[in-house]
Amino acid sequence: MSVVQSIRTAAVAAIKSLYNQDLALADVSINVTKPEFQGEYTIVVFPFTKFSRQKPDETAQNIGTWLAANQPELIAGFNVVKGFLNLDINQDYWTAFLQDNYNNDNIGIQPSNGKRIMVEYSSPNTNKPLHLGHLRNNFLGYSIAEILKANGYEVIKTNLVNDRGIHICKSMLAWQLFAHGDTPQSTGIKGDHLVGDYYVKFESVVKEQAEPIIDKVLENDFQDFEGADVEKLTKLVTALHKPEVKADAEKTAKIMGDIKEMSRNKTEIMQQAKIMLQQWEAGNPEVRHLWETMNSWVYEGFEKTYKRLGIDFDKMYYESDTYLLGKDLVADGLAKGVLFKKEDNSVWIDLTADGLDEKLLLRGDGTSVYMTQDLGTARLKYNDYHMEQSIYVVADEQNYHFKVLQLILEKLGEPSAPGIFHLSYGMVELPHGRMKSREGTVVDADDMAEEMVNTAKEATEKAFQRYNDITEAELQGLYETIGLGAMKFFLLRVDPKKKMIFNPEESIELQGFTGPFIQYAHARIKSILREIGPVEGLENFRYNGQLLPLEKELIVLNEQFSGVVAEAHREMSPSVIANYVFQLAQVFNSFYAEKIEGVYTYSVLREENEDKKKLRLQLITLTARTIRQGMKLLGINVPERM
Repeated sequence: MSVVQSIRTAAVAAIKSLYNQDLALADVSINVTKPEFQGEYTIVVFPFTKFSRQKPDETAQNIGTWLAANQPELIAGFNVVKGFLNLDINQDYWTAFLQDNYNNDNIGIQPSNGKRIMVEYSSPNTNKPLHLGHLRNNFLGYSIAEILKANGYEVIKTNLVNDRGIHICKSMLAWQLFAHGDTPQSTGIKGDHLVGDYYVKFESVVKEQAEPIIDKVLENDFQDFEGADVEKLTKLVTALHKPEVKADAEKTAKIMGDIKEMSRNKTEIMQQAKIMLQQWEAGNPEVRHLWETMNSWVYEGFEKTYKRLGIDFDKMYYESDTYLLGKDLVADGLAKGVLFKKEDNSVWIDLTADGLDEKLLLRGDGTSVYMTQDLGTARLKYNDYHMEQSIYVVADEQNYHFKVLQLILEKLGEPSAPGIFHLSYGMVELPHGRMKSREGTVVDADDMAEEMVNTAKEATEKAFQRYNDITEAELQGLYETIGLGAMKFFLLRVDPKKKMIFNPEESIELQGFTGPFIQYAHARIKSILREIGPVEGLENFRYNGQLLPLEKELIVLNEQFSGVVAEAHREMSPSVIANYVFQLAQVFNSFYAEKIEGVYTYSVLREENEDKKKLRLQLITLTARTIRQGMKLLGINVPERM
């Protein structure tokens, strides 16, 4: 039981004894005591005044007196500040915790709770390599899965690969037209990069073919269009000449964007891609063979990237297998009267009563839309695993989509509906701005990883002397650990809901709120432990003297780790872990470096008092284990030496 749980239990007993009031543990609010006040934890007593019928200070005083008298093994003393009850925890509690946990490899890990959760993340398209945006998605999904495991859940990590559709056909067609039979083997180019190059090539040809069409449209020549498109383009071009539009750059850009998109769809190569998609859906053997071949190149490339980044999955789903599944749900919905058909035979659901709109689920020609696929996949995943919760790690651009998805599943009576949870996150930008797939300006995940490792190498060689007994292979492993750890930490230290700018140079710094700062604290502890070597009797040792301030602060902070892991789950945010581990590393560095009159106050190596030395050995051993465990929950390794 954690100290916070112990305090809650004692407080509930105090309130029952003093006021004959039954409270649940969750009704007792406990905070870490502010630094300017004495104590470690604070009970908020204001909610209790409604039944104590006393002023907050009196209520706090009475509860504190009862706790000190009846729970002396836990509460050593208390003070009251403006209605807040600040508690001094008995030092024996902290030294007992230290003895029991300093060698605990599973610090912060809860036993199984028998519940199952699915986390879906990554979800790449097979027309291009993973990019910087995927990195935040992958690191966030992986870390949330590890945090859930630490909280006692069985976790299924899944990846729904977007392996079909017009975007895939673009790469396939460009390869047919321009590759001259090139393969990853013949070119030496990683498979996902090779396929991505032809996606960019397709878009460059589209842009080239669209330019004369755009020029004609701007001159009111609509011969490449017909029907409703002509009417729409006429309105768009007319609007461009209005004074209020000319004076508004944003409106002008929006109209030109619509004109360009309509022109793109009329290019010869785009029409060919649409035909290829129709052939794929019809099962054309030649198209299907090309699709399987190029996807296999991409999967091989993805696997290399995932392995290097330390990302894995328990189950792979493929859009090509799931995109038709929602049709059964649509048929069920029509039979139940939840869905309705329009005159053109398209199928819809009316969500206007829920403050939304009507949503298309099946086109008039019987083809599915993206929502239909997600409905079917939700049923498939639930039937596969019967999980309590299904977490989708997807950027905040899809907030509306997942709100609608859950609402439709509820109306269809699907058992998966209550557990749908969209873990929404903000987009990642580089200091020079956003990235664009069509223009080939996206930063590949592989390139970013390589840059980070090289930067780590430069920073490490500059900051540290090389160990004589370290091999080149070990050095390369160290650079990977530092470089990739820096990248992961920087992308996870920010609350997922916030947009962020990723600065590679800042992320690798050895001082400040960075992964390498924390990794170095761990390596420093390991260096001390190596120098001291094994110490007999440490496992049975409990310190009985007076703890110095930073000794106590480090123990208290380590004890809070399990609560932090629980909070990270509640908030669905690895940033909670990142902030905590950074704080722990900061306090250790203060512990390590503090001097009084030139003498290190908390020295381990030079401490002459044997009991003090054992205390500090336990303490730094525990701190190293907590740092390692916290960073592990972020998917980050920590080195034994730097």
